[in-house]
Amino acid sequence: MSTIAVAMSGGVDSSVTAALLKQQGHTVIGITMSLFTPHSSGIGSAVHDAAVVARHLAIPHHVADFAPDFDRLIISDFIDEYRAGHTPNPCVRCNRYIKFGLLLEKARELGAELLATGHYARKTVDPDGTCHLRVARNCRKDQSYFLYTLTQQQLRQVIFPLGTIENKDEVRRLAREFALPVAEKSDSQEVCFIPNDDYVSFLEGNAALGAADGDIIHLNGRIVGRHHGTHRYTIGQRKGLGIAWSEPLYVTGIDAKRNIVLVGEQQHVYAAGLQAEDVTWIGTPATEEFVSTCKIRYRHQPVGCRVRPLAGGACNVLFDQPQKAVTPGQALVFYRGDEVLGGGRIVRSMT
Repeated sequence: MSTIAVAMSGGVDSSVTAALLKQQGHTVIGITMSLFTPHSSGIGSAVHDAAVVARHLAIPHHVADFAPDFDRLIISDFIDEYRAGHTPNPCVRCNRYIKFGLLLEKARELGAELLATGHYARKTVDPDGTCHLRVARNCRKDQSYFLYTLTQQQLRQVIFPLGTIENKDEVRRLAREFALPVAEKSDSQEVCFIPNDDYVSFLEGNAALGAADGDIIHLNGRIVGRHHGTHRYTIGQRKGLGIAWSEPLYVTGIDAKRNIVLVGEQQHVYAAGLQAEDVTWIGTPATEEFVSTCKIRYRHQPVGCRVRPLAGGACNVLFDQPQKAVTPGQALVFYRGDEVLGGGRIVRSMT
C-alpha cells in the first residue's frame, strides 16, 4: 500500500476520492489549497468543508497557502488576457502551475508517494513505464481537456480514482455510503475565484477594467454600434450586441488595442483552422505533420484535423470541417482515440 496525498477541495468528488483510497488500505493525507486573495474575498472557504471531511475519515489534514502564487500566476494572467482581448481558461493554467506544480511538491514534502485528485480522467501505464492520459469512463464529466499540460514525470506521481466510475450518481451513492458530511453538496460549475460566475463584475471591480466605450464595426467597415468594454465580449457571441441588422450578427474579432469589437454574419464565425502557441506534449513531442482529433473548448465535440508542428512550440491546425468560434486564449487539445496527446493555447483563427 502507498502513502497518498489527496487534493481535498471540500467537494463531493475529492472527498469520495479520499474515502475510496482509505478503504483500499492506503495511508491517506488530505491537503487543501488556500487560494483566497483580495480578488476572491467573499467566496466560501473550501478549507472548512475539507477539514470536516478529513475529521470524519480520521485522516490528517494540511492546508497549503498558495494565495500569493495563485494571485500572480492565475488571477493576474486571467485579467491580462481579457485586457488583451482574449478569453482565457484559468483552470488549465491552475492545473499546470498550482495543482500539479506547487501542490504536487507539497505532497512530496509531506511524504506522499502519489497525489490523487477528484478529476474525471484516467491514467494508464505501459510495461516500460510510459504514462498515458485518457478520457474518463464518465464522458459527460470528463476533465482530461484541462489536464493536457501534464508531463510524464507528473503523471507518474498522480492518480485519478474517479476516472473509471461511469456516472456521477455512483459517486453520490458512494458519498452517502461513506456518510460523508458533503454527500449532498452541489457541484461547482464556476471559476473558483469569480463570485456568481459574473466575470464582468469581477474584472471591472477588481482589475480596473472599466467601461471603456468603443465602436462595434461590421466586417464591411461600417460602424454599427457601441460597446462598453472589449472584455464584455467573446468570439461567437450573438446576444447582447444591441444592433439592429437584417441578419443575426456575431462577434468575429476583438481588437483590444484599437478598442473595437468586430461583427459579421454567421458564416464569418467559422474558421478553416487555427494557430496555437505554448504547445506541450504528454509523450514524445511531435515534429512532423500528423492527423488527429482536437477540441477547441471544453464542451466542443472533437473534430478531425491535420496538425503541423512549427518552431518554438507552435503549431498550425487545419480542421476537416470549418469550426465555429475559434477563440484566442482558449485551450486546443489533441486526442488520438481516448488518449490525450497534448495541446496548446489558441492565438488566432485561420480562414
